[in-house]
Amino acid sequence: MDNREHYRITSSCAIPVAELFFSYSRSSGKGGQHVNKVNTKVSLSFDLEASPSLIEEQKSLLKYRLSNRLNKQGVLRLDGDRQRSQRSNQEEVIQRFILLMRDALHVQATRKKTKPSRNAKQRRLQGKKKRGQLKQQRGKRGFDQE
Repeated sequence: MDNREHYRITSSCAIPVAELFFSYSRSSGKGGQHVNKVNTKVSLSFDLEASPSLIEEQKSLLKYRLSNRLNKQGVLRLDGDRQRSQRSNQEEVIQRFILLMRDALHVQATRKKTKPSRNAKQRRLQGKKKRGQLKQQRGKRGFDQE
């Protein structure tokens, strides 16, 4: 694990390492005898409710957006066992945690209404007039011209 004190999620939010709980267990999958001897699987747990580094607004947003990933106690848990080393799995789980939190906390900017420019309005009206004249010319047939 790198010697960080906290992980920056957004410009206004950072999660201290002390709030992340890591547990290690034996991993399944490839690795032969190595898998049976070494605890390479990493489980990261983050208690959303008990986190002092998040404000209430962020907590409620995270609860809403991550509702399918939280357990009944409001704890977010991520597992990593793709790599053969514990360190690689831990780094992978931390990166997934940061991306998950960043995506969940991202607030989409509201769309600003814009008005069409004067030129755009004129072009639209000219096009309509031209189309109208074309249609009007089609309809002007006398009895003599048939």
